[in-house]
Amino acid sequence: MWIALSLLSAFFTATTAAFSKLALKDNDEYLVGWMRCVVSLPFFLSLLFFIKIPHLDLKFFYIMVILLPLEIIAYLLYLKALKLSPLSLTLPFMALTPVFMILTSRLILGENIVPMGVAGILLVFVGAYVLNLRSRKDSLLGPVRSLIKEKGSVYMIIVAFIYSITAVLGKLAIDHSSSMFIVAAYFPVVTILLTPIIICRYREGKIDISNIKRQSKLFLFIGALFFITVLVHFAALDISSAAYMIALKRLSMVFGIFYGWILFKEQDLMSRLLGTGVMILGVVLISLA
Repeated sequence: MWIALSLLSAFFTATTAAFSKLALKDNDEYLVGWMRCVVSLPFFLSLLFFIKIPHLDLKFFYIMVILLPLEIIAYLLYLKALKLSPLSLTLPFMALTPVFMILTSRLILGENIVPMGVAGILLVFVGAYVLNLRSRKDSLLGPVRSLIKEKGSVYMIIVAFIYSITAVLGKLAIDHSSSMFIVAAYFPVVTILLTPIIICRYREGKIDISNIKRQSKLFLFIGALFFITVLVHFAALDISSAAYMIALKRLSMVFGIFYGWILFKEQDLMSRLLGTGVMILGVVLISLA
């Protein structure tokens, strides 16, 4: 069952990203991010009627004070990355999150990096290199230059790093509450915090509110997908090893490449599939380590 849920999590993660990119063609990334939360808000809040509200200690609130700003920065950079660059070039860089986690655990917690983990890190970087290999005529530093020029990829690398921190903080928040309470309450709070930003951008003339009505069906679909993605993610985590579940969820990168090819006519399909495959293998080795 956990394998099926993990695969569904991968599929819905890529699908939500693909349709969010469709909405980003005509809309500000802040508006798309806010609408994803607003539409999914009733679904998240309805869960509060079916779960037990845990006792929340002071440590939980301290964690949230650090976690929420980081989450919002990563969330907005994620959407900006989707808007600026091809889906098949941005989504695979989420594979760097476990790489950053294994390195930060060494620095912060003093955990040893085993040889299999080192091999996994190297494979992820090799995969990222292949991912940006445009042609056989590319010079040795060609993929590196391509990566630096692709702003969306750079933003997604920053997102992967932030998520390596929020993943640890999120686990601590769950330890001081419950996983289902986090699902039900977390994104409604994110919605509230995003609202003043949306008001400011609207006043600055950077947001066209009329697009909400014109593309209402697309926004409703994205919001529903977003809720399902979060729900399936936590459902899979509850019945499986987190390391194995996250490794399997990285197949979202493969789904993302196919969405990029089908919906956005993105090129270099084979090199991006090869690079992504190497990155996924690296993530699996890190998870096993």
